[in-house]
Amino acid sequence: MARAENKESASPTAQMVAEVARVLRTNRKWTQEQLGSEIGYSAAAVSAMETCAQPASDAMLTALERVLGNGTGIFETARRYVRMERYPEQFQDYALLEQAALSLQLYATNIIHGLFQTEEYARALMSGGYPPLTDQRVEELVELRMERKALFDREPTALIELVLEEAVLLRGIGSKAIMRDQMRYLAECARRRNVTLQVLPLDCGLSGEYAGDRGDMNLVETPEHERLLYLEVQGEGLLISDPASVSTRAQRCAKIRSQALGPRESLDLIERLAGVEE
Repeated sequence: MARAENKESASPTAQMVAEVARVLRTNRKWTQEQLGSEIGYSAAAVSAMETCAQPASDAMLTALERVLGNGTGIFETARRYVRMERYPEQFQDYALLEQAALSLQLYATNIIHGLFQTEEYARALMSGGYPPLTDQRVEELVELRMERKALFDREPTALIELVLEEAVLLRGIGSKAIMRDQMRYLAECARRRNVTLQVLPLDCGLSGEYAGDRGDMNLVETPEHERLLYLEVQGEGLLISDPASVSTRAQRCAKIRSQALGPRESLDLIERLAGVEE
């Protein structure tokens, strides 16, 4: 039987799902066994969900929406927030913004930006990081990272601009085969009509100017046309909304783009690294 502390330690969304499901079930005068029969789960699984001993899975939430949702979409909405709560805490607010963004202006200095990573690159990166993660958590994070790619094909179309430091392309992660496939995927992304991909060359500073010395940036334009800045340093996330601060970073991002190779030159470089024949 579930203990009281299970509910106290469960996420807010899991607690909300448990309470709403219990109320809707009792309103229908169904037992946990009856609800379980309707959604394809055992009475024990329903009990575990209602006590937060085992929060509802993605599949269970889909079934609850079908059986108890009554067209409200409440459990479907909960699915989105359950996914968000699986992200590292510092990333959760940004993940919601990224999903809904009208446009993104991104600058990555150390690794391929998460939106543009292949599954194998992401897995090798997370498996080799510190502190070490369990295999289960690595797979969960890889799955979440791959789900973010839905943004590329979302309607309305999101416009995405990415500048990568050339050093990112040269830093091997996992294996040469993983890096080759990653370069090919980057080239594929660069050919998308809603994506602009540029490379900031290693010798950029020899011209006397280098605007990228302050590190990674993620600039987001929301559906309300508000501009926000997300920074992540050493596992700590910072979301900035102050217009003056965001404007300064946006200007810096524009300067970085002006110092980068053009989209065609950048694609040529990536294809050479991928070993793509003309």
